[in-house]
Amino acid sequence: MGKIAIGSPKTVPVGQYAEESLRAQGLWERVQPKLIFAENVRQVLDYVARGEVDAGFVYTTDAATQKTAVKEAFRPAEDTYRPVTYPAAVVVASKQAALARAFLDLLVSQEGQAVLGRLGFQPPPWERAD
Repeated sequence: MGKIAIGSPKTVPVGQYAEESLRAQGLWERVQPKLIFAENVRQVLDYVARGEVDAGFVYTTDAATQKTAVKEAFRPAEDTYRPVTYPAAVVVASKQAALARAFLDLLVSQEGQAVLGRLGFQPPPWERAD
């Protein structure tokens, strides 16, 4: 394998997850000379889509936006990196607290979860704080 793009583990969450997974699998040292570090996950995806690298670590949801240009070749085992989560909350000082709460309610509803599922997101491991 040639070049592999990942987000910079120092500043990009997807790069941190990639490094965690590669380390857990004992591959980090071996692949380091092949790594091309990107500023964000979209840049990694662009490198792959344009054929500037042979592979890249991106979120499934990002890869889904480029289905004609990229193909998922490998998905690291989920026990090789910490869970990828997207917290959501109503800001205490929000001037639109009711609207924000309605949005959160939509996100966790059956309809919202169906939409998120179609976009590649998995159901959350619930810890709801009201």
